Amino acid sequence: MSTVRIRIRRLDSCKDVPLPEYETEGASGMDLRAAVEGKVVLNPGEVRLIPTGLLVSIPRGYEAQIRPRSGLALKYGVGMVNSPGTIDSDYRGEIGLIMINWGQAPFVIQRGDRVAQMVISKVTRAEFSEVNDLESTKRGKKGFGHSGVK
Repeated sequence: MSTVRIRIRRLDSCKDVPLPEYETEGASGMDLRAAVEGKVVLNPGEVRLIPTGLLVSIPRGYEAQIRPRSGLALKYGVGMVNSPGTIDSDYRGEIGLIMINWGQAPFVIQRGDRVAQMVISKVTRAEFSEVNDLESTKRGKKGFGHSGVK
C-alpha cells in the first residue's frame, strides 16, 4: 500500500470540524464531515450543497473521489447526486457535497456529522487515436442489458 501527502486547509470558521480520517485499518475512504451551521433538514426529493469547510491540494497525477456513505444510503436513502464527485489536482475551492434525500422521511444533517467519504486515486490520462474501424468482439454493439438479469 502506498501513501501520498495531501495538503489540506480548514476554513477559519470550521476549525472545530475534524479533518478527514480513515475509520478502520482497511478503509479506502476517509470520512468527510458536514460544516453546516446548526442543522440542515434534507427533505425527501431535495438536493442541497453541504459544505465541508475543507480545501485540498491534490498532487498532479491524483484525484479525490467523493462518494456517499453506504450506511446513510441503506438506512435513510441519502446519497450524492454526482457520485462519485471528482476533485481535480488543480481545484482549490471548498469541497462541497451535492447531497440528495431519496428516502421517505426528512434527514437531519448536523455540524460534524460524517456524511460522505473521500478516496484518493491515481489518474491515468488518455490519448486518443482516431481510426476508421475498431477491432471486432463477440459482444459487438450489444449493450444496455443484453446479457439479461441472471
